Amino acid sequence: MQKDYPYALIQFYATAPYACSYLPERNARSQVATPGHLIDPQVYSELVRRGFRRSGVFTYRPYCDHCRACVPVRIPVERFVPNRSQRRAWTRHRGLDAIERPLDFFEEHYQLYQRYQAVRHSGGGMDLDNREQYSHFLLQSHVDTRLVEFREQGHLRMVSVIDRLSDGLSSVYTFYDPTQPNSAFGTYGILWQVEACRLLDLAHVYLGYWIEESPKMAYKARFRPLEALIDGDWLPLAEGD
Repeated sequence: MQKDYPYALIQFYATAPYACSYLPERNARSQVATPGHLIDPQVYSELVRRGFRRSGVFTYRPYCDHCRACVPVRIPVERFVPNRSQRRAWTRHRGLDAIERPLDFFEEHYQLYQRYQAVRHSGGGMDLDNREQYSHFLLQSHVDTRLVEFREQGHLRMVSVIDRLSDGLSSVYTFYDPTQPNSAFGTYGILWQVEACRLLDLAHVYLGYWIEESPKMAYKARFRPLEALIDGDWLPLAEGD
C-alpha cells in the first residue's frame, strides 16, 4: 500500500467566520482536517509541515478570506543560537526539574492553568475554561503527545504539552506560574524544547503561528534563525520581521 495512503483519505472543510482571537475587529476562518481518527502521528507530521496545528482532536490552519497575518514558524534546531536574553533565561531556570507525566487530568495543573490565564490572558475567554474545556483543549489527542511538568524544589512552575513529529517537536501549549518575579518561564520552555530536539536528533521546533501585529504571538520572532511557511515553502524569516 502506498506510503501516503492515510493522508490521501484526509478531507478538508472551511468553517464559518468567527471573531478573531488575536486581532480585534477582524473575523477569522479555519480549514479543518477530517476524519480525526485517520490523523495519526505520521499524517499529523505532514499536516504540520503544511501549516496545520491542533486544538484537542481538531486539526486546523487559518483560512481567512482577506487576511494572511498568521504565519507558521519553526526553529531550525541545528542553526539556532540563543541571544543574550535567552541565555540569561536558560541560566536562571536551568535548575527546574522536567518530569514527563501521563496525558491525564491533574488538579494541580488545572489550578496553575487558571492562575496563568487570569493574569496573562484575562478577558480572553480561556480564563473562564472549566475542567472539561481544559481537558478537551490539552488532554485529548490522536497523536504522540507528551505532558511535561517543570518543578522548582518540588513546586510546580510550568507545564508544557508537546507533540512529537517525524521531524521535530510541535509546541502545543505552555502555561506557567505568572506570579514569580523576574522569571522567564516561557522563553525557557522553548529553549528546553530546542535542547530536547537535539537530544532526540530532531530537526525543528514548530512554534505555531507568528502574528506580527499581535503582542501575544510576536515574541516568536525573537528566536533566530526562524523559518516561516510562505507560499508552501519553508523560508528564512527576514531579520526585522
